[in-house]
Amino acid sequence: MKKLDITKLRNVGIISHGGAGKTSLAEGMLFNAKMTERLGKVDNGTSVLDYEPEEIKRNITISSSFHHFDWEKQKVNIVDTPGDGNFSNDARSSLSVLDGAVVVIDATSGIRVQTERGWQYCDDLGLPRLVFINKMDRERSSSSNIIDDIDKILGKKAVAIQMPIGAEDAFRGVVDLINMKALVYEDEESGSYTEEEIPEDLKEEASELRGKMVEDIAETSDELLEKYLEGEDLSTEDLYEGLKRGTFNMDFVPVLYGSALKNIGIQPLMDKIVQCLPSPTEMGEHKGINLVTKEEEVRRPEEEPFSAFVFKTIADPFTGKLTLFRIYSGVLNSDSTMYNSSKQVKERVGQIFRMEGKGQKPMAAAGAGEIVAVAKLKETNTGDSLCDENAPIVFEGFTSPAPIVSFAVEPKSKGDEEKAIASLNKLVEEDPTLTIHRDEQTKEFILSGMGQVHLDVTLEKLKRKFGAAVELKLPKVPYKETIRRKVKIQGKYKKQSGGRGQYGDAWLELEPLAKGEGFDFVDKIVGGVIPRQYIPAVEKGIVESIEQGVIAGYPVVDFRASLVFGSFHSVDSSEMAFKIAGSMAFKKGILEANPVLLEPIMNMNVTVPDEYMGDIIGDLNSRRGKVLGMDTKSNNQIIKAQVPMAEILQYSPDLSSMTGDRGTFSTEFSHYEEVPVQISEKIVEASKEE
Repeated sequence: MKKLDITKLRNVGIISHGGAGKTSLAEGMLFNAKMTERLGKVDNGTSVLDYEPEEIKRNITISSSFHHFDWEKQKVNIVDTPGDGNFSNDARSSLSVLDGAVVVIDATSGIRVQTERGWQYCDDLGLPRLVFINKMDRERSSSSNIIDDIDKILGKKAVAIQMPIGAEDAFRGVVDLINMKALVYEDEESGSYTEEEIPEDLKEEASELRGKMVEDIAETSDELLEKYLEGEDLSTEDLYEGLKRGTFNMDFVPVLYGSALKNIGIQPLMDKIVQCLPSPTEMGEHKGINLVTKEEEVRRPEEEPFSAFVFKTIADPFTGKLTLFRIYSGVLNSDSTMYNSSKQVKERVGQIFRMEGKGQKPMAAAGAGEIVAVAKLKETNTGDSLCDENAPIVFEGFTSPAPIVSFAVEPKSKGDEEKAIASLNKLVEEDPTLTIHRDEQTKEFILSGMGQVHLDVTLEKLKRKFGAAVELKLPKVPYKETIRRKVKIQGKYKKQSGGRGQYGDAWLELEPLAKGEGFDFVDKIVGGVIPRQYIPAVEKGIVESIEQGVIAGYPVVDFRASLVFGSFHSVDSSEMAFKIAGSMAFKKGILEANPVLLEPIMNMNVTVPDEYMGDIIGDLNSRRGKVLGMDTKSNNQIIKAQVPMAEILQYSPDLSSMTGDRGTFSTEFSHYEEVPVQISEKIVEASKEE
């Protein structure tokens, strides 16, 4: 096998808001590089990258897909990432192992929320990027404001290195501002174009734009700036060198134009990917922790022991688990062994694959910079580090965002619960933003994810891959009950029906405890009025009874039960009799102790653009929320509040509606509070009906 020259490798992610055309762009790249025989289309289901039934049904990318092509004697690995907010963590995890990105912006709708989110991921990861303004052939397309918006909204200087020729249905190519040539495309989706002189009516504008471009490029180095200020013309080589430097250093972002569906402007973008975006060697070393010394250590792409990072897992009922990882250093051979330093276990490697959309291409070996897959690893999961056992290193993983929507799952067929939960756990392994757990109070299995679409897709995958069908329903709110005053009450159980009878007599004092203190049992018996062997039975009777309170059947918390007096019968008393007596005393006492209903209160952080802050605060107040404060982050406000869980079970779609999908939120449990009387009455009524 010929060793790959890592300096001629590019690992590039394609990101955008959903519907901007990034999958169509990737399909155009594969077609132009002759990796596919026809131009794949998302709309008619012929895309090689959006191949899952759930993606074809919705015409969206749900899971990052991978392919590669050769261009200008360079190898390019491309990753088509999801543009829907429900699946943005998948995009983020894929970007974490890449070296550059192409940001696709829709010329008809401009910069949208997922564009901003993807851009922020690239900023966080330090990824150089290019911008491709797509859909220049569409009605109402306009690029005039997008250059300014990149600066204003995304916070980065945009440098146009092209200008469009024509607009809407008259769009037919681009002017290359570096070489000052017009690239005019044939109207047939073939990608064929001719290099011509710039049309007379565009020459003045092209000259003006080129002047701006040259000025921006000149500022990338003292040498170029000196030549520029002295009035010397910068050569084509100077411009390319400065363009790459400015892109790599993220001084600016080059902007190109085209139409992915009509295959216009894609080849020049492919040229700029290999010319401007960095190779793994240029991106440099990766830092980790040496397992032996516990010190920080770096791995460079060349001449280092094998190391890699797992960024994605795919669950498949037929081939088993497929593990995707980026090799940071060294070489991995098929039919070998590697070390999972995160779990500290050895893993047997069978065949190594390079992903090609739905397909996989076997590889004898893979080296630094490569993105590959291995099937049926037993212990390895997303976020794990892999390495040579003799040079153990652990790379820092990424933290997945907490799920924001939760539903109870219920099998459609009786007896399918075990199969459904086991299969859901396999999907959780594939997707770190999914969680499944059993609520000990409500006994429901709770499935949580990043949005309604996320959970709908999960259920479709569950049925398609594992044959398990479940339904979603709103989870029960885990209310609790407590008491507000102290009482003393007797529980006496006496039964005589021939033969030996039953007798137990227990007096309890019930009193409230502070919030969060749970249940406390105190033995205050003196003088042997109740024999020692029966006292634990009284406590057991109370413990079993507190699972169902008297108001609406919810668990009773935060109270003390003191056993203060009682009596017994030398023949008829038993542990069972005193257990029943304890239960009877508790149930009667609770009714007299001013019982109240408690509800869970959640801490919330709601992040929204400045202009939505007032509406969101008003909405939180209407949900019985208490706004605790606000923080500012960039152009966003982070609103901190405490809100009853019952009021935010369906908050995700409401927030999306109020903010045009630009708001995000997170929640975590805070404490329990007393439910207002008018709401408590409704809960009790609903409980009785159930």
